[in-house]
Amino acid sequence: MQKLIYIADDEENIRDLIKSYLEREGYEVIAFPDGESLLAAFQSKEPDMIVLDIMMPGINGLDVCREIRKVSEVPLILVSARDDTFDKVLGLELGSDDYLAKPFSPRELVARMKTVFRRVRDYSSDSIRESDEKSTIHVQDILIKPSQRSVFKDGKEIEFTTKEFDLMLFLANHKNVVFNREQILNAVWGTDFYGDSRAVDDLIKRIRKKLSNAGSTLEIATVWGYGYKLTV
Repeated sequence: MQKLIYIADDEENIRDLIKSYLEREGYEVIAFPDGESLLAAFQSKEPDMIVLDIMMPGINGLDVCREIRKVSEVPLILVSARDDTFDKVLGLELGSDDYLAKPFSPRELVARMKTVFRRVRDYSSDSIRESDEKSTIHVQDILIKPSQRSVFKDGKEIEFTTKEFDLMLFLANHKNVVFNREQILNAVWGTDFYGDSRAVDDLIKRIRKKLSNAGSTLEIATVWGYGYKLTV
C-alpha cells in the first residue's frame, strides 16, 4: 500500500522539490506551508510519516511535534536550516525519530525515511512479542504497561514522550545493568542514528525529573565515567 507522507515547510521551492522527489519514490505526498495547516489535516487523517521544518512562521516545528506526540506515535523527521545541537536534542526529546540539517539532498531524506520506517517496524515487532510475554512491568513503585506505552505511579499516569518511554522501557527490562551512551543510543534510536550522544543525557534528566515530580523513589543512577543503570 502506498504510504502517505505529510511535509511542512514555509519555503515553496523546498516543498515542491521534496514532494516531487518523494512522489517519484512511490509515496503519496501532501505538502503544507505552515504547521497550523498540517495539524488541521492531521486531525482528519493521520499519515504514515511527517517531515517537518522547525523554523516556520506561526507555530514552529517543535511545537507541532509536541502537539502530535500528545496523541500519536506517527514517525516524524525534523529538518532545520540550523545544525543546532539544542534544536536537535530538544526535537529528539519531544519524540522526533530523526533530525536532518539543511541543506540536504532528497536522496538523503529518502534514506533517512526508510531507516525510520524500518526502525519503527522492528521496534513494534519487538514490543508486541514483549507485551505477549509480560503485559505489565513493576519496578519499585513504578508500573509500566508496554502494550499501552504508559507509565504509572500509584495509579496515576506519568506523561512520557515517545523516546522517554522507549528509554524507560529499555532500562526497566535490564534492571541493574550498566549501559554506556552509545549502547543506549543504539537501543532506543537505532544503530543507524546520526545524532549526538548528549541526547541520552538530556533524556535521562527529563525522565528523572518526571519520576521525582511524581514522588517516585525509582533511581536512574549515573555510573561515572561509563553510563547509566536503573537501580532496583
